[in-house]
Amino acid sequence: MVVVYAQRQVTLTDIIFTAGGVLLIFITGIVNARSLNMDYWHIRWLSWGLWLFIISGIIWVFILIPVQIKQARIAKSFVEGSEIPGIYWRIGWLWTVFGMIATILPVINLYFMVFKPT
Repeated sequence: MVVVYAQRQVTLTDIIFTAGGVLLIFITGIVNARSLNMDYWHIRWLSWGLWLFIISGIIWVFILIPVQIKQARIAKSFVEGSEIPGIYWRIGWLWTVFGMIATILPVINLYFMVFKPT
C-alpha cells in the first residue's frame, strides 16, 4: 500500500535528514558564536533565535517524531483495500498542526539572524 511506504519513508528521512541538519546547524552556530566571543545568551537577537530553534526542536522530539512513529506502526496494520482507520488521520492532523508550528519558528529565527533587531 502506498500510504504504508510513504509513511515509512517520511519517518526515516525526517529522523536522518532533519535530525542531522538540526545538529549540524546547532553545533556550527554555537561554535561560530563562541569563536567570535559572542555571548549568545545575552545578545537579544541571538538569544531569541536560539530559543526559537530549541522550541522547534522540542516540538520535533516530543510531538512530531512520536506521532510519525505511531502512524508508521498503525500503517503496518493496514490491509490492502481496507479503509484507513480514523485514528491515523486524527494523529496526522496533530502532525500537520505542530509541523507547521515547528516550521514557522525557524522562519522567524531566520528573520532574527538576517536583520538582527535590537
